[in-house]
Formats: sequence, structure tokens, C-alpha cells
Amino acid sequence: MSKKRGLSLEEKRTRMLELFFERKEFFLLKELEKIAPKEKGITSMSVKEVVQSLVDDNLVDTDKIGTSVYFWAYPSKAIHTDERNLILEELTQKEKLCKELEQELERYRECDPEVLENLQKETLMSKEGANRWTDNVFTIKSWCERKFGLEKKMIDKSFGIPEDFDYVE
Repeated sequence: MSKKRGLSLEEKRTRMLELFFERKEFFLLKELEKIAPKEKGITSMSVKEVVQSLVDDNLVDTDKIGTSVYFWAYPSKAIHTDERNLILEELTQKEKLCKELEQELERYRECDPEVLENLQKETLMSKEGANRWTDNVFTIKSWCERKFGLEKKMIDKSFGIPEDFDYVE
């Protein structure tokens, strides 16, 4: 004896839409939970999930009137489904194209005049900063020579200052 296989979510969605299109009425969720198992073989436990997925995809309309929430969909809504799929496909293609163009733009970003100008400014600031610190090192070396009577080579050796230490050009 083989076990009966349950319906997939897509099959449930299709059958639920058929129910709406055949009946051409509006329903409360409780009504759908009673009707769907009998007429379409959709378990009452999954009706809410199926209807909500259809509402999320704009295949079923819903409105809250007072404390009740009503659901409906008419056959004319199915015409818009195909149009929606075409639009979604077009959107996916355009998003893919946009990503490709952004990647190409990123490759050329290093040639952007603004980026190059900012890089030149940062380079100039870094050079000025390095020369300012070099000036500070020379000032301290000079002070140590006067204060302690040390030779320049001895100060350089003690503090690991290379012989070719000089301002950045």
C-alpha cells in the first residue's frame, strides 16, 4: 500500500486560485478553511499559509472590514498574473545589467578625476606630515647635541636613525 503524497505549495496555490476564480465570491479565512479541503484537497492547516502567499504576490486581494478580513480574486486577475511575471523577469534582467555596469564602473574608478584629485591632496598632506616629523627629529637632535654635548652620529646610532634620513622631496 503506497502512502498518499501531499500537495506542493505551488499546487496548493494553483488550486486555491481556481477556487477563487470558480466561485467568484469573497471569503473569510474560516470559510476557506472549510471549503478548500472538500473542494480542492488542500488541508485546512495550510490554507492560511497558501492564501497569505497569494496575497503577498498580489494574486488575491484582501481587505479588513470591521474585525473581519475578506479575501477575493476574480478571473480577470489571472490576466494580470502573466503581465506580472513578464515585469518580474524584466526587473531581474535590469538588476543583473545594473550590477554588471556597477562592476565596470568600479574598474574605471581609479581614473576618475575626483578620485585622482583626492589622491593628490592626500599625498601632499602625507608628504607635509612626513616633513613635519622629520623637522621635529632634527630639532630634537639639535637640542640633544647642545644639552648633552653628543655627536650627531652617536644620536643617530642610539635611536636607529638611518644615515640618509632627510626631508621628503
